[in-house]
Amino acid sequence: MFLNLLVQIAVKIFMASNIYKNKTTAQLIKIAVRHFHLFIRRRDHGQPCISCGSYNTSDASHYFSAGNHSVTRFEEDNVHLACRKCNYFLSGNLIPYRQNLIEKIGQERFDQLELLVNISKKTGFKWDRFSLIDIINKYKALNK
Repeated sequence: MFLNLLVQIAVKIFMASNIYKNKTTAQLIKIAVRHFHLFIRRRDHGQPCISCGSYNTSDASHYFSAGNHSVTRFEEDNVHLACRKCNYFLSGNLIPYRQNLIEKIGQERFDQLELLVNISKKTGFKWDRFSLIDIINKYKALNK
């Protein structure tokens, strides 16, 4: 019975990785972002903008930008719902975002995010196919 379960898991992993075998890393990032942002929108549904407090939220906003700090692109503590004005036109409206983020997740978890960013600046970071496929599968399952 245990062996049968292991075989089923191995087949699922093989099939999941097989679906994405012809995808580039950039294409996998786009797929992962789509599923991750949907998760964030569902998780934070009904909550106000992390920066200004308005209830007109539509964007999954990164405190540490995904473009400059790819290591935190899929960190749930780094991404929260924001209104389009704050996220897009005010570049995240980061001063109130920081205050509200620390209030929401606590100083210790915020410090861990900062540490992760600082370490990745020194060591560099690039997403690999296996990590991206894991992220896609995780958030696909959570969004069901």
